[in-house]
Amino acid sequence: MMPAIEEDFELELRSLPGVLNVGINRGDSGEVNGVTLLVRGEHPEAVREGALQIASLYYPDAAVVVERASSLASGREGSSARVALVQADLNERDGVSEVHLGYAGGVGIGRAGSGPLIGGAEATMAALRDLGFVIPFYVMTVTKVDTAIGWSVIVTFRSLARDGDKIGIARSGGDLESAAKATLDALNRYVTAGDDRTRKASEPRSLFENGEGD
Repeated sequence: MMPAIEEDFELELRSLPGVLNVGINRGDSGEVNGVTLLVRGEHPEAVREGALQIASLYYPDAAVVVERASSLASGREGSSARVALVQADLNERDGVSEVHLGYAGGVGIGRAGSGPLIGGAEATMAALRDLGFVIPFYVMTVTKVDTAIGWSVIVTFRSLARDGDKIGIARSGGDLESAAKATLDALNRYVTAGDDRTRKASEPRSLFENGEGD
């Protein structure tokens, strides 16, 4: 499990405006030596300034890298790429959550009922599968908790194989987005680890099909 100080560090970074995803980089001995933020918006430098201030409180020597979400369409492959949350919407009338994820130039879409918390986690898993990932986990718990920086969502996944349980935590503008980001926090490293068992042969749809991404 991630140490509490790293959880607080990541939560504060995720709370910055426009941050879609956070990746923690570690040195050979396991110490945090850098962080990569995937952001949307026109002012990534403002996000970097905020991230530098946060990093100075937790890991003063850590490097801070900020990448704009447009890099999703660059076709990057490999373990350094991460799945990013592109869009999350809740249909208030029927309680159906819809999540759009981007990875390596493709987009995956998932939908689920059960409201913004459980539904958000399940819709995110569905979107991961739509991207072609094999997800041998199921949602065990989705909990909203009061942390030092505000209300956060913790999602716990039980393994269907022998991979061990996964736990993710995130804080964002709403319950659905928090649940989706917490799901990615738990599963991103697993699905993008470069292990062939986590990826099907089928390719995800391009972000630019049907005029998307223009």
